[in-house]
Amino acid sequence: MPRESRSGQAILDKEANKAFGLPPQEAFGYQTQTLRRALCLLASVLSCGLLRLVFYWRPQWNVWAHCVPCPLQEADVVLLRTTDEFQKYTRKKVVCLYLSVLKSPINPKSGDIVADRQSVINRAVLKPELKVRCIQVQKIRYVWDNVEERFQKVGLLEDSNSCSDIHNTFGSGLGKEEQEIRRFICGPNAIEVEIQPIWKLLVKQVLNPFYVFQAFTLTLWLSQGYIEYSIAIIILTIISIVLSVYDLRQWAVLSCLERDGNGPSVTCPVSTLHRPGLQELESRLLVPGDILILPEKFSLPCDAVLIDGSCVVNEGMLTGESIPVTKTPLPHVESTMPWKSHSLEDYRRHVLFCGTEVIQTKPAGPGPVRAVVLQIGFNTAKGDLVRSILYPRPLNFQLYNDAFKFIVFLAFLGVAGFFYAFGVYMYHGTSARDTATMSLLLLTVPVPPVLPAALTTGIFYAQKRLKKKKIFCISPQRINMCGQINLVCFDKTGTLTEDGLDLWGAVPVMGNCFQAVHSFTSGSALPWGPLCGAMVSCHSLIVLDGSIQGDPLDVKMFEGTNWIIEDSSVDYSDSGIPASSTIIKPGPQASQTPAKAVAILHQFPFSSGLQRMSVITQQIGKDHFDAYMKGAPEMVASFCRPETVPPNFKKELKLYTTQGFRVIALAHKPLKAGKHPEAGEVESELTFLGLLIMENRLKKETKPVLRELSSARIRTVMITGDNLQTAITVAKNSEMIPQGNKVILIEANEPEGFSPASVTWQLLEDKEDGHRNKVLTGRSSIPMPGDDYHFAMSGKSYQVITQHFSNLLPKILVNGAIFARMSPGQKSSLVEEFQKLNYYVGMCGDGANDCGALKMAHAGISLSEQEASVASPFTSKTANIECVPHLIREGRAALVSSFGVFKYLTMYGVIQFIGTSLLYWQLQLFGNYQYLMQDIAITLMVCLTMSSTHAYPELAPYRPAGQLISPPLLLSVFLNACFSGIVQIWAFFFVKQQPWYCEVHRYSQCFLANRSDSSSNASVDGNLMMGNGTETPNSVLSFESTSLWPIMTLNCIAAAFVFSKGKPFRKPVYTNYLFSFLLFAALCVTIFIMFADIPVIYSGMELIPTITTWRISVLAASLVQFCVAFFVEDAILQNRAFWLLIKKKWGVRSKSQYRKWQRKLAQDPSWPPTNRTDYSGEGKNGFYVNPAYENSESTPVPKGDVIRHSTEQHFWTRL
Repeated sequence: MPRESRSGQAILDKEANKAFGLPPQEAFGYQTQTLRRALCLLASVLSCGLLRLVFYWRPQWNVWAHCVPCPLQEADVVLLRTTDEFQKYTRKKVVCLYLSVLKSPINPKSGDIVADRQSVINRAVLKPELKVRCIQVQKIRYVWDNVEERFQKVGLLEDSNSCSDIHNTFGSGLGKEEQEIRRFICGPNAIEVEIQPIWKLLVKQVLNPFYVFQAFTLTLWLSQGYIEYSIAIIILTIISIVLSVYDLRQWAVLSCLERDGNGPSVTCPVSTLHRPGLQELESRLLVPGDILILPEKFSLPCDAVLIDGSCVVNEGMLTGESIPVTKTPLPHVESTMPWKSHSLEDYRRHVLFCGTEVIQTKPAGPGPVRAVVLQIGFNTAKGDLVRSILYPRPLNFQLYNDAFKFIVFLAFLGVAGFFYAFGVYMYHGTSARDTATMSLLLLTVPVPPVLPAALTTGIFYAQKRLKKKKIFCISPQRINMCGQINLVCFDKTGTLTEDGLDLWGAVPVMGNCFQAVHSFTSGSALPWGPLCGAMVSCHSLIVLDGSIQGDPLDVKMFEGTNWIIEDSSVDYSDSGIPASSTIIKPGPQASQTPAKAVAILHQFPFSSGLQRMSVITQQIGKDHFDAYMKGAPEMVASFCRPETVPPNFKKELKLYTTQGFRVIALAHKPLKAGKHPEAGEVESELTFLGLLIMENRLKKETKPVLRELSSARIRTVMITGDNLQTAITVAKNSEMIPQGNKVILIEANEPEGFSPASVTWQLLEDKEDGHRNKVLTGRSSIPMPGDDYHFAMSGKSYQVITQHFSNLLPKILVNGAIFARMSPGQKSSLVEEFQKLNYYVGMCGDGANDCGALKMAHAGISLSEQEASVASPFTSKTANIECVPHLIREGRAALVSSFGVFKYLTMYGVIQFIGTSLLYWQLQLFGNYQYLMQDIAITLMVCLTMSSTHAYPELAPYRPAGQLISPPLLLSVFLNACFSGIVQIWAFFFVKQQPWYCEVHRYSQCFLANRSDSSSNASVDGNLMMGNGTETPNSVLSFESTSLWPIMTLNCIAAAFVFSKGKPFRKPVYTNYLFSFLLFAALCVTIFIMFADIPVIYSGMELIPTITTWRISVLAASLVQFCVAFFVEDAILQNRAFWLLIKKKWGVRSKSQYRKWQRKLAQDPSWPPTNRTDYSGEGKNGFYVNPAYENSESTPVPKGDVIRHSTEQHFWTRL
């Protein structure tokens, strides 16, 4: 057990790690002791470096051996431990920085070191030494906070700063002295990913426990003169190491490409404002608090908050959408509220993110556009993106855990063989040296040296096949995980439906009533009025290189008005219009209007979290302003005066959303001319103008793909930011919700006053006429067994349920199909909740607001080629969802191949172990070339091609087994080992009963006298005179080895064929031409050697010619063994119906959380609830409890964290 001191413990940056998708880490303080260091050094020398190697594998042992626990403030070594169930340790050295080395002298008696009183730097500097203690964790620097007594991040401005703090403290720039201090403590503003030299990667791979064992094996075999076999092991090891190093090298290069792909050079000059003036310096010298002067066509080298002027940026690097985004300055308000809280969820509209490109700048006055540096280096948004590649979120996959256990089992088998050999050789009185050597030789037999190369090659084949389908992978180990996917989440717009929207019509409102629909397909222009004014001005479009660019929805809306955006060179300053304003004027085909032009004076940009945007405009020549709002209909209506919203608003909205239309609402408010009001003043007391109807068609590939996934019994879920009714209609049209199934709408509300939080369940019924939906009233009595019902809810309801009805969430998710109006954070949260129910989740999106969910899922598939998608494990160059079944098929084929290779290599080790153990009984061993034939000609060639079998073209309605340690797989290995053992034992003892048998190495003349009985007339004197034919204890030449070797070889060939099952997850084995050829060639060569009677071959292979009838008997025994093994494997062990029957007979049930919930809810007569409202009560934990039903089966409680560990490395690195 670790001996951590409680006084030396602290949670390291818990919130930051949670946001990053990693488990929080505990920090423990230690002090190094000289005496302990000396003793450990001595022990390392005496153990020939073995202790040092153990410390390399287990860093916590290194710390415990060298150090003693102490409080963190006194520690010179910090031991970090993750708080998940696996508790991974990391050792970090505490580094001390002394400010006394700076050029500018600092008075130790002075007050604050930096002007920002809230900065952690002031609390981190220890006086009078002027010392700062820090550690570096995953590219982030942490300093010790002497006041709060914990490590905190530096390289960023504190979130506790208010809007006025940022303007007043940093608005005039930093002094040179403060810049120097911050630069020294925070480090450089650089995202530097070191590409490790190949020799370093090679050393790391060689120090892997598996390869250390290989080095031991090599040394042992070379000491015994087994040169050829040792060379074979060297070749296998080099192949495996080279493949692993290539994988790691590609990963590092990819990270560096992401770092450099769209970001600034670390030497790019930037202009900063400081006291007393303007200076130009390299971007790597920027510090938090600097003032940036922003030019156009400029890539941001850091995260910064805009304080003066506005600008348009391209955030494709972060969002995956290359559309202009307007950024507005942080308001200068006197408030103590933190600046992020002041802007609520929309604080991002003031922030310029590292790596994004400034397209246009719009000064608010005579001065330039300015921004305060917020975060630098790896603290930035782009730094997080790169870190998400370097340190992927830990995921658990049972295959790798089970594979590790299998290797441990084989190692224990080797240890048992060691003691067996030791006892046999001691019993026969052999020398201690020979006893130890032969015992160690048997120790190495069960663990196959080709294992890493074989499994690495299998993933390589799958990755190559995916690449041919234009699916690219940056996390190869997840390919096997794709074979277990049983739930796929889809974004809607751009994923299930087309990217572009067609403008279908507008529904104006006049006199509190909806008017006739204006159809844009007729070609007639929309008459001038407030609705037309909103359409021409309520957007964030810009003109770039002569073309209008922006959100596709905005572009379609604006083009429908036939207005144009004026060239920025036209000056309207005479009319009092600021030069930074966007000018809109009627085009030749626009409807007649008294407005000469309209100026967009100020924008409150669209935010997916707020679901709306607003603008302030002014008609040229008018003395008043107009405010317009555009957004989600429900959201816009909530800001309008109730008397302006038609009474049938919800009914009219549902009329269009249930037909699959995308609906946008528009609103207006006149304003007095003068100072621009704040968003709160603009977004209130608006007049509802009407609805804008956009048509969004399904992609032609959507329906067939969803149908294929449904037939494969893979759940599909829609997660979208669009309207709930639109999402339901798209789900029905795409057959995500099968025809005839019921939809239950869930609406949850926050507690208000004395009213508790509530959740309402409404059954949505289809009308026979017109494909419209209606909500039934009254209690429903329609039975909905099994999966015949689906839940649909909005992001708002999801948030309320997670907070106030957390025990209802897993019940809803089991049948939840549609989640609309979901923010990016809610999408990530939903994927994580599905994972807690033990679903293997795939996520497919276009990258716009799905980046977090793509990274969170087991298999995230991005349909975007923007830089943000590089954090997604998979990227498809084909922008439709056909990539999803392709990936699942390849994942299943790769998973089955991995199981087959592992079973074969286990059998190969067991077969050799049994045969070698039998020969050890009489102090004998197989010859060099006998081992070489099995290892190189069969095992290596076969294993490297076994995984190249292509995936079956159809998805089976069930998944392949996900665990190696399961009854069918364990029985497969055990029974095949038994069959092989029986045949080998039969041959070993039955050959001794033959009349021509003699112990060759003891009675060589006996064999020579009876050689006339052999079918061969060739002389074997040469064989008997070989070194291995003398009376040495490790003699090779014998009738036993001659009989056992062909049986072992044929068993290996049979096992390779038996374990290469094709349908339903892979194509038949004969379609793998190279594998089939090599298997057939190995069979032919083995039979040829058995019956050839060629002296040179027998001499080289160290075999003895036997009578033909015996050889036929050996071949027949091997054939019988193959037939039995094939029948048992195919008819019993791989018979799914048979195992389902056994499970049903014995009452074995799935332990997955979602299966437990399905069984529980299927027996609950009150589920699903329909047409009723429930309230959060005084049940367990104060949450909703259904008192009408209790089940004896224990209710599954989701774990607090998603399944952890098993990092994205090959499993053998976890030894």
